[in-house]
Amino acid sequence: MRRSGQTIRMGGMKRFQDRVLLVTGAAGDIGGAVARRLADEGAGVFLTDIAEDKLNARIEELNGAGAEASGTVCDVTDWKSTQSMVRTAAAWHGRIDLLFNNAGYQGLFRQSHEYPPEDFAKVMEVNVVGVFHVLRAVSEVMVEQKAGVIVTTASMAGLVGPPNMIAYAASKAAVQGLTRTAAKDLAPFGIRVNSISPAFVGPGFMWDRQVELQAAAGSRYYDTDPEKVAEQMIGRVPLRRFASMDELAGVVAFLLSDDASYLTAINVPIAGGIL
Repeated sequence: MRRSGQTIRMGGMKRFQDRVLLVTGAAGDIGGAVARRLADEGAGVFLTDIAEDKLNARIEELNGAGAEASGTVCDVTDWKSTQSMVRTAAAWHGRIDLLFNNAGYQGLFRQSHEYPPEDFAKVMEVNVVGVFHVLRAVSEVMVEQKAGVIVTTASMAGLVGPPNMIAYAASKAAVQGLTRTAAKDLAPFGIRVNSISPAFVGPGFMWDRQVELQAAAGSRYYDTDPEKVAEQMIGRVPLRRFASMDELAGVVAFLLSDDASYLTAINVPIAGGIL
């Protein structure tokens, strides 16, 4: 019997054989998990991130495991940098079949009346403008191909509005709206566009950071002890645990696959029952 969160490998199943996946934010835990999952199922993966050392380590890791991986550094908030990156990705095998539009910045944890305007602007620049830049550049390639699938990383924060995260919540609500409109605009060209909205995913840097910063924010909603904050967060989840990186990657893989060929303009909560 499979334990909760345990990875299931598909054996010889290669749903993405001969397809090219572009992953933004590939140096992070989520980007890495999705790249590994699709590479395991036969995709060639082109990775990009702003963190050069971590990106190169990820590419080396994947190639060392027998995957076909390449990549380049990109600042998605810079339109020219994004265009250059997408041209490089498209030239790698002559196309981009799949996009995981995942680069993001969680921002600070402050109550709304104390939130620094400069950090609010940074969150929106990365999470909204950056996501748009990547979608804009990649969709141009996909329109010429008359085929493609895009999955964008939104968040349950954009649906429920967690305390102390006004910039992140606003940015991820915008990503969900961007996804729905792009899906309608691109459907006539045979391109599907969906988003995922994770709640709590771990273990890893983002889970640890969120627990620690919620504890430090000093609001009425969470304790000041990170261990108790972790218990409070998990207590909100009907399944009483966070999602694993593999579980999140499995949802993305499904949405990118032909198994989801009639799904577009939807947002999939990965939230263990949080509504």
